[in-house]
Amino acid sequence: MDSSISLFFLLLQLTMLSATKKTYIVHMKQRHDSSVHPTQRDWYAATLDSSPDSLLYAYTASYNGFAAILDPQEAHVLRASDSVLGVYEDTRYTLHTTRTPEFLGLQAHSAFWQDLHQASLDVVIGVLDTGVWPESQSFDDSQMPQIPTRWRGNCESAPDFDPSLCNNKLIGARSFSKGYRMASANARKNREPASPRDLDGHGTHTASTAAGSAVSNATLLGYATGTARGMAPQARVAAYKVCWTGGCFASDILAGMDQAIQDGVDVLSLSLGGSSSSVPYYFDNIAIGAFAALERGIFVACSAGNTGPRSGSVANVAPWIMTVGAGTLDRDFPAYATLGNGKRFAGVSLYSGEGMGDEPVGLVYFSDRSNSSGSICMPGSLDPDSVRGKVVVCDRGLNSRVEKGAVVRDAGGVGMILANTAASGEGLVADSHLVAAVAVGESAGDEIREYASLDPNPTAVLSFGGTVLNVRPSPVVAAFSSRGPNGVTAQILKPDVIGPGVNILAGWSGAVGPSGSQDTRKTGFNIMSGTSMSCPHISGLAALLKAAHPDWSPSAIKSALMTTAYTYDNTESPLRDATGEESLSTPWAYGAGHVNPQKALSPGLLYDASTQDYIYFLCSLNYTLDHLRLLVKHPDANCSKKFADPGDLNYPSFSVVFGSNKVVRYTRTLTNVGEPGSAYNVAVSAPSTVDITVNPNKLEFGEVGERQTYTVTFVSNRSVNDSATSGFGSIMWSNEQHLVRSPVAFTWTYF
Repeated sequence: MDSSISLFFLLLQLTMLSATKKTYIVHMKQRHDSSVHPTQRDWYAATLDSSPDSLLYAYTASYNGFAAILDPQEAHVLRASDSVLGVYEDTRYTLHTTRTPEFLGLQAHSAFWQDLHQASLDVVIGVLDTGVWPESQSFDDSQMPQIPTRWRGNCESAPDFDPSLCNNKLIGARSFSKGYRMASANARKNREPASPRDLDGHGTHTASTAAGSAVSNATLLGYATGTARGMAPQARVAAYKVCWTGGCFASDILAGMDQAIQDGVDVLSLSLGGSSSSVPYYFDNIAIGAFAALERGIFVACSAGNTGPRSGSVANVAPWIMTVGAGTLDRDFPAYATLGNGKRFAGVSLYSGEGMGDEPVGLVYFSDRSNSSGSICMPGSLDPDSVRGKVVVCDRGLNSRVEKGAVVRDAGGVGMILANTAASGEGLVADSHLVAAVAVGESAGDEIREYASLDPNPTAVLSFGGTVLNVRPSPVVAAFSSRGPNGVTAQILKPDVIGPGVNILAGWSGAVGPSGSQDTRKTGFNIMSGTSMSCPHISGLAALLKAAHPDWSPSAIKSALMTTAYTYDNTESPLRDATGEESLSTPWAYGAGHVNPQKALSPGLLYDASTQDYIYFLCSLNYTLDHLRLLVKHPDANCSKKFADPGDLNYPSFSVVFGSNKVVRYTRTLTNVGEPGSAYNVAVSAPSTVDITVNPNKLEFGEVGERQTYTVTFVSNRSVNDSATSGFGSIMWSNEQHLVRSPVAFTWTYF
């Protein structure tokens, strides 16, 4: 055969081969046995006995597995191997891992964002939490300039914390434990030392989410690998430890807020609070501390709570606080439960152990009738003779999700299906389980429970899918995110916004494993979910806005984040709710919507409010002078003037309560921060049971900083036969450059 023809056929063969082969990542079950194979690379090559030369990378520390060039048939063979946990097709993506910077549009290499990050070097975020792990790479201060001279804080000395551990990134670390120590004086357990060191992980996670430095190759046991960075990676961090093993005590929280204000923070981030709140603001210690911060021009963000989807469960509802709910990212960690009847259910998991192979094993569920505590896998509730070698179905609730898996493991079980009940609906949270485990939603859980209870020989096999990006739809409101209406002041819509709060990767403490104190694994990063995670996202974004607009008040920053938030997901559908597969969410859950930092930088118009405006608001609640002075520090504060209605506060959203009055009228003032000579037209939406009139319906601003006032009238035309007790709409001012949107929630208290 002619050599040129031979070369042609060879090239054709190679082209066809390359067209079918791809790079796969292979996750191995067991660890390397050096008595069989001298090195891990030898072991991996032996696993690829048909084509050992296809091995690309032999992962050692970060991942128990390897990368190889395989065709689909080779990948299929590997998936069937007893030594292989999973085979995942390689995915091309840019460097990220918390994913929230990209998800929020904060492109790291954009010249604009780099300039803004540079400006944020002068901004300090104070984080009140469980302390800080200063050795975390997230607090690296490479190439950061000296601490701003205005900073008055410091790092305290403790037996396990040397002040030299602080640097130009972590510029403050203090602890406040007197309340905790008093409350636990008679406790038998050893109390934590009085130190800012984070022995829990939560504080390091929230602080690094807000302002962590960029860290490449960050991962949780092989999941979410990439570059981790906070929302404001050039901002400074000051940690105030106010939470301990026994909880977060109000006295310690207030002491921490007080010190942070004195130290000179610009933003306060508190991922803590009660499960819900209906006490007056003057009895709410976080609200009191936050008001003092407001008076000093400090922006305060607080988590909304994790007791959703129960109505009225939202916490931290004072209008001078930015109250933050939680939504999902477009990243997921899929896992699967395949039953003996052939049905396969998708769930989530961050399990990184050996797995349970491909062979089905017995499945057991202890229904309420047979074992009341066994159905939820409480400690000591499982019979080892019934569980050994099987997968156990555990209902979600009461004890922690990871503890349930530990209970299964300790009883001899090889796996767990963590099944949601009606209380948590379809909302899923991935956990770094101690046993092979898959979390599934309520509907899947119901089918699995029924199969396990009725089939004479139920079996299951669990499998794990690694990290998946570009999930649709997203964002989705997290089922756990606490909901309105506001239990203290119904005329103020809460929460204010939602931000990323599900499966967030950020820095972690070296003192504790990723799933808690009983977990002996160590990792520099962890993946967590909760409004605790969404809150520091907004704190970091507020720091960026503060850097871009140093003259903006905390209320102005809040307004910019709220009026530019979006209410549609990446499928162009209205935001969905994780409580049900097809459920649409409402402003009771997401407030003004999901934050959009790019648009918040240039909102066009602002709903600003001064300290005096908040005093008028408090007086409209008919507080006594003593009550007022519990909140307001000025000795001459009084109620000689007040709003006619609490809803008259110049707030960026509306909550309209129809009681004895079927007509509600509010006034708002907008400040132009866009272009001079701007004009805006209004558009309204409302349920059929409400008429909205805005006067005037056009606003014209001659100069930047100019203010214009409008009045909006809401008229209820709901009939007595109408069963609806709530509804939603919006008021939007717009021109060619800007959309300034305010959500409106309606409540009827008459029937």
